[in-house]
Amino acid sequence: MTTRDRDYQLMMTALADVARRRDTELENAEQAYQTSAAQAAGELARAEGDAVAADRWAGAAAAQVLDVDREAGRLWDQLRRAPGMRVRALGEVPEPAAVEALPRVALERSGSTAMAPAPRQSARTLLARAAERIDVTVRPAERRALPRWVLPLLPVVGALVAALTGLVAAGLVTVGSSTLPGAAVIRGLGWLAFLIAPSAGVPVGALFAHRRLHARLDIGGIGLTLLGGMVAATLLSVTFASTR
Repeated sequence: MTTRDRDYQLMMTALADVARRRDTELENAEQAYQTSAAQAAGELARAEGDAVAADRWAGAAAAQVLDVDREAGRLWDQLRRAPGMRVRALGEVPEPAAVEALPRVALERSGSTAMAPAPRQSARTLLARAAERIDVTVRPAERRALPRWVLPLLPVVGALVAALTGLVAAGLVTVGSSTLPGAAVIRGLGWLAFLIAPSAGVPVGALFAHRRLHARLDIGGIGLTLLGGMVAATLLSVTFASTR
């Protein structure tokens, strides 16, 4: 083999190596391209999903804000129309506190699985509590009726309060029968206490129903309370008259 043939063979071998390396590099580049394209497609799909979720969250948040504002306005108008409230002093609905970072924080919490601090009470919970307090404190006419188990206790309450008032009245009349200064006034107060003794249990029963039971003392409850008060006052009057 001549020198020329040997050089030609070396050149062909080198050319084959170069072609082989080129094919390998092209294959690696194609594989890298496919991998990068798949990753880009995955990132794009994830970004589109996040955008859709963000749009959905923003729509729900906007709807909730509108509902909360509407409910707050309704409660504020209801409070302004309540008896005893001065409209001018109460003013218009106060503006909510500005919290610019709230949407970003909410999005971070919704997309993160990390431990988050205990959430505060929602606006709907606070509005429901405010509505309940308005119904309890400034709308007594719309309270529910007394429970049935309370009705047998009303004559007892009326009798006890009337008995206590009658005892106080008897003490005043007894003190007023002495020769103390102002005895006539004390005796007059005692007889006045005797007159109001039968109905003294009505305000006590109404206050108990208002504060403890969140109910109203209707005409039937008033009648039962007066019945017990009149019976107790009659017995005390007869007993007091027989001792004099």
